[in-house]
Amino acid sequence: MATITCPRCQQIVEAQAITCPHCRLTLKAFGHPGIPLYRAIGDEYLCDRCIYHADDTCNFPQRPYAKDCTLYQDITEQQLQQQQQLDNSSFNVTFKNWLKRNQGLLLLLGLILICLIIALATT
Repeated sequence: MATITCPRCQQIVEAQAITCPHCRLTLKAFGHPGIPLYRAIGDEYLCDRCIYHADDTCNFPQRPYAKDCTLYQDITEQQLQQQQQLDNSSFNVTFKNWLKRNQGLLLLLGLILICLIIALATT
């Protein structure tokens, strides 16, 4: 059974719990255990760091002053994913992928090269 920590009382609760059994804080949105409810910490708002607020596609009524939201997506996570995609498309990674895909061709070219070296050495 997976567990999480309540953001208010810091007690351990079941991951599928809808409310904290200790302090009664709502942990999941709309009473559904499959939808997480994101909460702002302190005086900040979730909208300040949300992808949907940044690209103006959010239609949440509490925007831009939302303290809790079900659709929140951290913009820094998206930026990290984009950076990882750029890193993965570097020449080194691209070359390694090409080598993996063309191992048979490289083996055949290696055998032809060895045969040519042997043929030239015997003449």
